[in-house]
Amino acid sequence: MTIKLYDLAGADDAKRFSPYCWRVKMALAHKGLEYKAIPWRFTEKDTIAFSGQGSVPVLVDGERVVADSWRIALYLDEAYPDRPTLVGDEHAKGATLAFKFWCDRALNPAILRVIVLDIFASLHDKDKAYFRETREKRFGMTLEEFGADPEKSIAALRKTLDPVRQVFTEQTYIGGAGPSFADYILFGSFQWPRIVSPKELLAADDPLHAWRERLLDAHGGFARRARAAA
Repeated sequence: MTIKLYDLAGADDAKRFSPYCWRVKMALAHKGLEYKAIPWRFTEKDTIAFSGQGSVPVLVDGERVVADSWRIALYLDEAYPDRPTLVGDEHAKGATLAFKFWCDRALNPAILRVIVLDIFASLHDKDKAYFRETREKRFGMTLEEFGADPEKSIAALRKTLDPVRQVFTEQTYIGGAGPSFADYILFGSFQWPRIVSPKELLAADDPLHAWRERLLDAHGGFARRARAAA
């Protein structure tokens, strides 16, 4: 039975921009697993009510339903142990989890300040009121105020990334000699603006460019095509 993945989409079904869904899509590619990505929008919560969640990613594999990108990665390693591992042993699991929280709580908010208005412009009309209401409540200000100075926000983002750049002076991937789920966590964060925004978040000579290209070449051809489709 084909794996199904509920995947956040914009007004255009081909514009799949969720960083968390991209983590899962890269994880499935890493495992060599075929799947069907089903476009989902913020206001279609009834569609995934069976999962007990109100957001994506949601993965359905036969009778198994798993939500949350981290739990999906752990499930894929458990269910498909004969395929390349995503997370590794308990030591690697702890380090990857810490990196995930850093991306979720430090990096992604910094990216969001740069692209929030681009995201809003990319949304299906039925999602715009929901997005504005929920995000403005979260931010304590309007979307326009939150995203008012993208150049300043880009500078702050580049500084936030300083610790990650140092990794690539020592090794090819965050996972070491080859990519791991930690790489896909970071990749998802960068695929997010790549899909919805024309802004260049990284300087031309940033080593993160080369890292991202290596991932795209490794098994992310579909991810490279996503920008053209968008």
